[in-house]
Amino acid sequence: MLSAFVPVEFYDYRPANLILNNLKSGSADLTRLPFIDNSIESISCMHTIEHIGLGRYGDPIDYDGDLKAIAELKRVVTPGGSLLFVVPLGAKSVICFNAHRIYDKAQILSIFSDMELVEFALIPENEEDGGLVIDPSDALLTKQFYGCGCFWFRKKREINQ
Repeated sequence: MLSAFVPVEFYDYRPANLILNNLKSGSADLTRLPFIDNSIESISCMHTIEHIGLGRYGDPIDYDGDLKAIAELKRVVTPGGSLLFVVPLGAKSVICFNAHRIYDKAQILSIFSDMELVEFALIPENEEDGGLVIDPSDALLTKQFYGCGCFWFRKKREINQ
């Protein structure tokens, strides 16, 4: 849908066979992105990282595959650029082999401690707890097993020495 408004490049381990105006679809391994350092102003990774390294989609088994992929996302985004990051979020982190990982908020904030958190939202697993909850309370986060954590990070600008 986004490509209806702006040019979009979409990459996946298993690329989509789509032909749409303003959409370029290609193959990429998130643990080895084919982009130069600091080259992408805005990048998003939505409900993908949790699968990296678990072999479910034909990728090699790698316990740290998700962390390697996150490092690649951080490497390619420009200083001052945005990284939109969406993963399953629960009260505690869990690996459901070979399906996915579930992260907790503290774990994500630790992994991205070198970036600025611009906004955090949760789509709770129970619709009675709301639709999209901006800056959810700790009480709501502890109720989650498989909520949807939505993070907007900005890469810190490099300080010239």
